[in-house]
Amino acid sequence: MPKVTVDGLEIEVPNGYTVLQACEEAGKEIPRFCYHERLSIAGNCRMCLVEVEKMPKPVASCGQPVGEGMVIHTDSEKVREARRGVMEFLLINHPLDCPICDQGGECDLQDEAMGYGRDHTRYDGNKRAVTDKYLGPLVKTVMTRCIHCTRCVRFMAEVAGVPELGAVQRGEHMEITNYVERGLSSELSGNIIDLCPVGALTSKPYAFTARTWELRKTDSIDVFDAVGTNIRIDARGSEVLRVLPRLNDAVNEEWLADKGRFSIDGLKRRRLDRPWLREAGKLRPASWDEALAAIAGRIRGIDGSRIGAIAGNLCDAESMMALKDLMGALGSTNLDCRQDGAVFDVSSREFHRFNTTIEGIDEADALLIVGANPRQEAPVLNARLRRRWVETPGFFAGLVGAPADLTYEHEHLGEGGDALKALLDPEHHFTKRLAAAKRPMLIVGPQAFARPDAGAVLACCWQIALQTGMLTADWHGFNVLHNAAARMGALELGFLPGENGKDIAGMMGGGVDVLWLLGADEFDVSQIGADTFVIYQGHHGDRGAARADVILPGAAYTEKSGTYVNTEGRVQRALRAIFPPGEAREDWAILRAASAALGHALPYDDLDTLRTRMVEANPVFGETGALRRIGHAGGEAPRGDAAAVSDAPFGRAFATYYQTDPISRASPTMAKCIEEIILPRQMAAE
Repeated sequence: MPKVTVDGLEIEVPNGYTVLQACEEAGKEIPRFCYHERLSIAGNCRMCLVEVEKMPKPVASCGQPVGEGMVIHTDSEKVREARRGVMEFLLINHPLDCPICDQGGECDLQDEAMGYGRDHTRYDGNKRAVTDKYLGPLVKTVMTRCIHCTRCVRFMAEVAGVPELGAVQRGEHMEITNYVERGLSSELSGNIIDLCPVGALTSKPYAFTARTWELRKTDSIDVFDAVGTNIRIDARGSEVLRVLPRLNDAVNEEWLADKGRFSIDGLKRRRLDRPWLREAGKLRPASWDEALAAIAGRIRGIDGSRIGAIAGNLCDAESMMALKDLMGALGSTNLDCRQDGAVFDVSSREFHRFNTTIEGIDEADALLIVGANPRQEAPVLNARLRRRWVETPGFFAGLVGAPADLTYEHEHLGEGGDALKALLDPEHHFTKRLAAAKRPMLIVGPQAFARPDAGAVLACCWQIALQTGMLTADWHGFNVLHNAAARMGALELGFLPGENGKDIAGMMGGGVDVLWLLGADEFDVSQIGADTFVIYQGHHGDRGAARADVILPGAAYTEKSGTYVNTEGRVQRALRAIFPPGEAREDWAILRAASAALGHALPYDDLDTLRTRMVEANPVFGETGALRRIGHAGGEAPRGDAAAVSDAPFGRAFATYYQTDPISRASPTMAKCIEEIILPRQMAAE
């Protein structure tokens, strides 16, 4: 490890460090525009110039490797003068847009201009003007502001894996463009807004809405997939205006999927803000007392075996715990959280969670995907898989399921169960490659379990993992990738049919007399029996509310404090950013009030007591934010006959990435994405 001296401080840094990294290790702040820790080095902005003794002129610290005995000066007069020169050149063509630029207040160019800019310009020529480019309904462009840092180009090519941006021409005439004028097709395209150091790329839905200092910032968790992306909700008054990613290297690094970022305008539309009762076939507004009295009047006297409950994909763990306890008090074991009909073996957590952990992907050298499309079901996780493929020589991947562009090379092994069973043969060419890998991993999607032969699929996948060396004491390569934010939390709480209990299929067609839907909208509500009394508790007037006899307005994820468990089993907390609209209330509080009206008052009156109850139900809820990575310690294999897998093809999780839940279906921005991105590509394909 070389020793270098930075402004008189001698430090030791790892081999391969750049001068910029060494300076940061020494606690020095180096200005930069093109450099980003998670992208390749471009070295084209020259703002990070430093002076290195024995070198004739200042060097770009981002691209200069450290050497033994280097003496670096980061704040000499020579360095300051060089940076002032770079800043002056950058500002020659930059427009005076700060008063009308959405980047104002959080602009890197503004910040650095305060330190290195002049109070006037010496340039009296005409400024350059560049035509704005069309990048779709999400990203707004003002390309005259572009300083050619190429962060957006590198992100789309290297992280997103969809190289739709590039540069044409050179020098002052250089332009960043998408060549063909069409919307960006990556599910991660919104991240180039965060990466842009100036106002060239901004959020189109957020344009001219607010300044950053007007916003109240709240830490939360993204609920549009099961990755558990850490986010920051920016609100003003009673309205959520934008969502940005928070840094968490173990989960999402610093990226956020487009649906979690842009579908928030759906929070203002189709909202349920007061209780409703159905009378004579029509819904009418009602008071809370009327709604709860109607529920109590209908449930009173009904046997618990005739009452059921279904939890939706966006539910927090607190509300599911309260609903489970309420159903238990009523004598019901008819519970289900699997709206897609998936069947999981819950006898061990190993059989239904992402055991490698998201961070553990960085150690894998081989991958088999079964019945999943990580690019659409978990875009941030897929970016990590792509990075591993890029950085690891010899990394290879295979896919069993519907053909898909995963943004990295892979071998499509087949669409159905026959291709999966073929991998049980030790002589299969792909099985042999997996067995030869040091740390192979397998990812099974929830659609693989939403089949009549789900148990056989699980047993087959487990056997493949076992015989290819994925299950060892220090490595667990078997993973289930969920796509519903509530799924793992529900499984940890046991929100599943109890003894003699009915699953979602058993509750349909008159299987129960009373059905409580907790934000459950992702199943065919027409299958509910005509005489079944339906209670819908949720925040949007979606499919479940259309079938309901009583509607109880709940809170969306931005309007309540809640606990969510991601696909790897990590327990995380979200904080309330705004209050629910109108008469809507937090879901656990609604269930507490309903339990009192039913004569079975739940034994908790606040969140802390409820969370204590969750820890009693499963100690994992006491380990917020932490995740213990485990290897395979042996034990019984999943129940099921691997040879019984049918040849039927594996289905797709959803028809389109942009509309998968009540919030995104209510979002005008997501509708525009389908209109301007999906439909044109489908027409072009035809």
